[in-house]
Amino acid sequence: MGALGVIVLIAAGVILYGVMIYNGFVSLRAGINAAWSDIDVQLKRRFDLIPALVETVKGYKEYEAGTLEKIVKAREMGRAATSTAEAAAASNMLSGALGSLFALAEAYPDLKANTTFMNLQSELSALEDAIQNARRYYNAIVRDYNAKLESFPDIIIAKKFAFESKDYFELEESESRSVQNMPKIDLT
Repeated sequence: MGALGVIVLIAAGVILYGVMIYNGFVSLRAGINAAWSDIDVQLKRRFDLIPALVETVKGYKEYEAGTLEKIVKAREMGRAATSTAEAAAASNMLSGALGSLFALAEAYPDLKANTTFMNLQSELSALEDAIQNARRYYNAIVRDYNAKLESFPDIIIAKKFAFESKDYFELEESESRSVQNMPKIDLT
């Protein structure tokens, strides 16, 4: 094998390596799209439960109408969201409004005893867990993809084929359940 053969082998190796990098980006992008689809399905399921929840609560005249309005507004924002950031903002707003609704429900024994309300609350709680798991998975894939975008030599392929970084699906700081936001419990 002459010098030309070695050059051809090196060129073929470089091309093959470039194809592997490109395929890695395509695979991660497909994973991001699939993970986002999972989040979207869970959010839609949650949005679909909101009308039943609102109708159940509306029967209690003394109930705070402002909370219901926030829930309906957040639902509509979420349904109209076209980007990750908009969906995250709507999700954060809806989570906060639902938290307020369930906290206020503690003051109404009749509402707490309503089987439909309790079933909806349980279903929404399960959906919140599913959304949180889907969000974690999505963010993990986005992290891997974004890290690959900035790694050498992957950055060369990323720039050549216009792969762009993706946004995380993040909770707002005020909505996160951090240790500072946890209620103090005194058992003494």
